[in-house]
Amino acid sequence: MSTTVRLANLQKTYQQVTALAGVDLDFHRGTFTAIMGPSGSGKSTLLQCAAGLDEPTSGSVTLAGVELAGLSEHRRTLLRRERVGFVFQAFNLVASLTAAQNVELPLRLAGRRPKADRILAVLTEVGLSDRAQHRPAELSGGQQQRVAIARALITRPDVLFADEPTGALDTTTSREVLGLLRRSVDAYGQTIIMVTHDPVAAAYADRVIFLADGQVAGELSGADAEQIATRMTRLEAGAR
Repeated sequence: MSTTVRLANLQKTYQQVTALAGVDLDFHRGTFTAIMGPSGSGKSTLLQCAAGLDEPTSGSVTLAGVELAGLSEHRRTLLRRERVGFVFQAFNLVASLTAAQNVELPLRLAGRRPKADRILAVLTEVGLSDRAQHRPAELSGGQQQRVAIARALITRPDVLFADEPTGALDTTTSREVLGLLRRSVDAYGQTIIMVTHDPVAAAYADRVIFLADGQVAGELSGADAEQIATRMTRLEAGAR
C-alpha cells in the first residue's frame, strides 16, 4: 500500500508553546483517517503542517512523494493546488458563484478549462446535479458542504484534508456528508485525513489517531463510536 502523506519526527513550537512534539505517522492511499484529541492537543497544527499550510519547526513532511522542506512558497502553492483538496467547517464557498462555478474554481485557478460534463458528473456524485445553478445562499448547510466536497474532489487530489467538516451540520446532514466521504474512499481510492471532535464522525474512518500534548497517544482501527468516545474520555481525564 503506497504512502500518500508521511510525517517524520514532526515538531512545531509557537514561541514557548510546543504544539507537536515528535509525531511519526504514515497515511496510505485509499484510507480514511480521523484525528482526535483534547483541546490544545495539536490536531489542527498537525493538519496544517501535513497539508503544507504551515511549516514545522523540525522534522519532515512528505506529501504525494514530495518532501515539503525547502520548497518555495510558489511550489508549495502549486503542489496544494494540484495534489491536495480541502474541506472546512465553514464551507468557504464564493457567494457570488453558482454551485457549478464554485466546483470548477480550482481548475480555473490552475489554468485548466473545466468541462461542463465533468463538473456535472462531480455534482451528481454528491447528489446535487439539480442544484448546479444555485448560489450558496439558495442551498442548505448540508448542500453547501457537499458543494465544498465536490470542489475539493474535482482535481482528483492525492489527499483530502477535512477540518471538522460536519461541525456546523445537524445529525442527519452530518451522516450524509460523512457517508459521501466514506464512499469517495471506497469507490475512488481517495485518501482522507479528517480532524474531528465527534466520535460518531470518527467511526466512519478506517482508523482513529489520538493526540495528547502534541504526541500520538494511541490509535484504534475499525472502532465504533462508543469505543472511540471511551478512549477520548480517558484522554481528556488525563489532560485535566
